[in-house]
Amino acid sequence: MAKNNNIQAGKRKLIAKLNPKSPVSEQYRTIRTNIQFSAVDEDIRTLMVTSSGPGEGKSTTTANLAVVFTQQGKKVLLVDADMRKPTVHYTFGMTNTYGLTNVLTRQMELNEAVKTTDIPTLDILTSGPIPPNPAELLSSKAMKDFFERSKDQYDMVIFDTPPVLAVTDAQVLANQCDGTILVVSSGKTEFESAQKTKDLLVSAKAKLLGVVLNNKKIEKNDYYYYYGTK
Repeated sequence: MAKNNNIQAGKRKLIAKLNPKSPVSEQYRTIRTNIQFSAVDEDIRTLMVTSSGPGEGKSTTTANLAVVFTQQGKKVLLVDADMRKPTVHYTFGMTNTYGLTNVLTRQMELNEAVKTTDIPTLDILTSGPIPPNPAELLSSKAMKDFFERSKDQYDMVIFDTPPVLAVTDAQVLANQCDGTILVVSSGKTEFESAQKTKDLLVSAKAKLLGVVLNNKKIEKNDYYYYYGTK
């Protein structure tokens, strides 16, 4: 029963799919537009989403961004690269018996490991079995090969990664992606933590595109409170 509750709670987080005309969904589309505008010389095709610590809405943001990119007609692969505390399979109501770890250890091919969704242009690669060496896998030659293969098959590859201050995984992946988005939670993320996270990402040569402020209380006189509510 607990597992079913997790799945139902995960599905409710997909507001961009369940209620695409809501103000929150409009904000996800705004983020999508800003990501695309941030590309000066070439398109952003591999995107990493991370946070300072747990519970800041990183995974919800990642999943909804994947949905709004498909609404542009793009073929999207959402990858759960949090191989320590994976959640993407809960959000989409899937099992996690195999996934990214199987691909990186050459046990499965990418096309065997991905799972389809009820959104025709959105595929999911769950994390798979939790390995003893996530950071090493993410910095391996197999990961570089994964980037090449996935970009051959998808317009956009989006990675949900662990929090930066918890482990080094996100830093390892950061300089391999075309762009990085940092999610901070209003009223929860401490300024010092956010600043340290930014410094670590910059040191890792991440292409930091911007910061998403999550859980901001909407005031009635805010413009976007009214936008798209009819």
